[in-house]
Amino acid sequence: MFDVTIIGTGVIGCSIARELSKYKLKTCVVEKNLDLANGTSKANSAIVHAGFDAKPESLKGKLNAKGNAMFDKLSEELDFPFSRIGSLVLCFDKKDIDGLYELKEKGEKNGVPNLEILDGKKVREMEPNLSEEVVGALYAPTGGIVCPYEMTIALAENAFTNGVEFKFETEVKGIEKGEEKYILRTNKGDIETKLVINAAGVFSDEINNMVSKDKIEIIPRKGEYCLFDKAVGSMFSRTIFQLPTKLGKGVLVTPTVDGNLLIGPNAEDIDDKQDLTTTSEGIDEIIAKASLSVKQIPMRQVITSFAGLRARSTKNDFIIGEPEDAKNFVNVAGIESPGLSSAPAIAEMVSDIVVCKLNPNKNDEFNPIRKGIPKFREMNNDERRELIAKDSRYGKIVCRCETVTEGEIINSIKRPLGATTLDGVKKRTRAGMGRCQSGFCSTKIVEVLSKELGVNNIDITKFGGKSNLLVGRDKDNIK
Repeated sequence: MFDVTIIGTGVIGCSIARELSKYKLKTCVVEKNLDLANGTSKANSAIVHAGFDAKPESLKGKLNAKGNAMFDKLSEELDFPFSRIGSLVLCFDKKDIDGLYELKEKGEKNGVPNLEILDGKKVREMEPNLSEEVVGALYAPTGGIVCPYEMTIALAENAFTNGVEFKFETEVKGIEKGEEKYILRTNKGDIETKLVINAAGVFSDEINNMVSKDKIEIIPRKGEYCLFDKAVGSMFSRTIFQLPTKLGKGVLVTPTVDGNLLIGPNAEDIDDKQDLTTTSEGIDEIIAKASLSVKQIPMRQVITSFAGLRARSTKNDFIIGEPEDAKNFVNVAGIESPGLSSAPAIAEMVSDIVVCKLNPNKNDEFNPIRKGIPKFREMNNDERRELIAKDSRYGKIVCRCETVTEGEIINSIKRPLGATTLDGVKKRTRAGMGRCQSGFCSTKIVEVLSKELGVNNIDITKFGGKSNLLVGRDKDNIK
């Protein structure tokens, strides 16, 4: 019997798990995939929004700026990359300037500090690669960028070391509601729990609808992106948004915490909750829209495109709390943008609900500190020599594009909730994320995974399930 069972290991589920680990609760997190951050948390804009866009009376409006302010302390404690670079919302027609003032007013009601309206000349001085069409902008200095999957992994590792149990490849097939408990029927047996937290992302409607007559609907909204090589990552130093007009919301252009340039997303509501395909039409759309902001887009520097799904609720706001007919079942659903920015504040809100219901004692042994994997590429030569002297494997470069060493890859496998797949290593170390997109390093990573996990290399997968990289043997030669 668990006190709390969380469904989903995205940034929301893991934020809640870490927050609840501050209490003496027997907490479990279940995930149908083989690893953390396999859904929206691995494929999004990686923006920590300032908080000026949401309606002040909405949960989005109440939680965004609050969550934003928590990132500095959180990233320091958990050692994940975060940078408060600021953001600009561009206006391209003087007739639309009032829209900037409306955003500023909303932001101030939401508690966003230091918002400022700038003229076109000032904006181009700040960002010389902006289009000459810019006539003004809203400047939000508290806007930031983060690595969403590294953040999610850091939260999970810290929750785990503070006593939270994680169950992977465990899919909830049904939920039975009793008088004092819930029974989760999974592919790996039953889980009994006093309280359920539904943080299942685009599948959170299916989980809610297993227990409540108050049905919710989550519509997957697909967004496509283009990622550019680090050679052009310095084109912009801030996140660039476009002021929404009658022609649409536009797309963003932003540097990433790892030094790349990112453009996107578009927005397409779809039916398939597992459709992560990209299309030439979608990429053409985001490039065309981005051209409004940027003087010249360096298309020769595109290294990959990808798509992510946002969990859009038909209620157009976060859904947080109990349905009337399901006591001790807490929905955390419809967490689309600015969900990543709001995640720390959402976790506090859900934790308050749990504490009010279960009245647990504080965990006096809670340790807020988590140390990440040493990043060889960010060290000076003295630091590198010192690290190699302790472990010679840090002197063997596996991924040349991102300067990732064998020592880092082994660390990613051996640490709490460590990597077991090619994508797992990739999310924890960036091995395979460079311009060659793992064309040279994947075979070596498979070899290291096989050795460290003690399994045959034909059993190593890209992301779990049937995503095997090698399919069989011809005598002693792997195919």
